[in-house]
Amino acid sequence: MKKAIFAAGCFWHVQFEFDKLKGVNKTTSGYTGGDEKKYPNPTYEIVCTGKTGYAEAVEVVYDDKIVIYEKLLDIFWKNHNPASLNKQGADVGTQYRAVSFYLDDNQKKLAEKSKKEIEKMSAPRKIYTSIEKAKTFYKAEEYHQKYLEKHGAGYCRF
Repeated sequence: MKKAIFAAGCFWHVQFEFDKLKGVNKTTSGYTGGDEKKYPNPTYEIVCTGKTGYAEAVEVVYDDKIVIYEKLLDIFWKNHNPASLNKQGADVGTQYRAVSFYLDDNQKKLAEKSKKEIEKMSAPRKIYTSIEKAKTFYKAEEYHQKYLEKHGAGYCRF
């Protein structure tokens, strides 16, 4: 099993989309990319202030014999607006920024390659989605896990 981490607005939608993909064994909503010294145990309430540096993200555990990382990147790019800075749909703030967090050099290389392709297709629009080295991933509160599966996918749109 391999892992990947993506942030693309509200983690409810991100998790919902990746859960539909064959080869994805587990997804977890959580927080990453923030100031771990100042905020060592982030909670939804503190992350929502937009002052922590954390993004709502999803950790994806997948079987790379069934689904390749490039397919995960494809799902990621298709399900957020990369030309929107710190905003996805009605969700606004740095905690909703779009980031492909890489866990190794290969993920970094593939994410950067995919971003260049998106930039070519989107020109002259600026692409704000970033590629960042993964930091500690903190699991979100239980009520955020599989939220749209439990409450209905019509609640909001990715």
